[in-house]
Amino acid sequence: MVLVVDIGNTRIKCAVYELDTLMESYVFTDEAAENNFKNILLSYPKINNLIVSSVGKNLSFDLETLSNSINVHFVSNLDFFPFQNKYATPKTLGVDRMILAAGATLLYPNQNRLIIDVGTCITYDFVDKDNNYWGGAISPGFKLRYESLHQFTAKLPLLALEEPVGLVGNSTNQSIHSGVVNGLICEIDGIIDRYKQQYENFTIILTGGDTVFLAKRLKNTIFANSNFLLESLNQFFQYTIKND
Repeated sequence: MVLVVDIGNTRIKCAVYELDTLMESYVFTDEAAENNFKNILLSYPKINNLIVSSVGKNLSFDLETLSNSINVHFVSNLDFFPFQNKYATPKTLGVDRMILAAGATLLYPNQNRLIIDVGTCITYDFVDKDNNYWGGAISPGFKLRYESLHQFTAKLPLLALEEPVGLVGNSTNQSIHSGVVNGLICEIDGIIDRYKQQYENFTIILTGGDTVFLAKRLKNTIFANSNFLLESLNQFFQYTIKND
């Protein structure tokens, strides 16, 4: 049994897997992390491996102190992945992006894949049908777009994500919502369209915290899975065991 952990910029997400079966998933903050991890291990005493993907944020405690009987592994670019890394600066490639690429490679074989992770930042990662990882793009997510409009202007208010009333905003608030939400939707659909012009047999995976909000608004056909990174961590763990 394995506990997979995604330490993101704002939240910690984790899940317990028995082979391919998801037993339970959790979301919590760093402040509540230690107690939550202890409770998970009490609930699932058969957990013997803890696999961690982190964007670089340090926890307030050491995961390895949770139990002497658990093997803790922080995924890094030194691990063996199921794709050939063609990124020009591989040491700067985020572990979360590598895990997403690994999951797409293992779960969607023999096809071109684009993984779109919509969180604090939006990352686009492309793995071709021959399992070559080439990179992609990084852009601001919803929260960063709202915050930048507020912080770098004199009078625009700080708003939270909200469905625009229409395309034409008839107030300052509605104009911001229209610009942020419609702009982001057009960005994602536009990038997908450009990839589809260049590659056939194409699969698009949408994941991350804003998956549910975006999935029904995009015109392109996608696989929407808000927990794809956790699923990919489990797949990567199983792949590592088989190829050890």
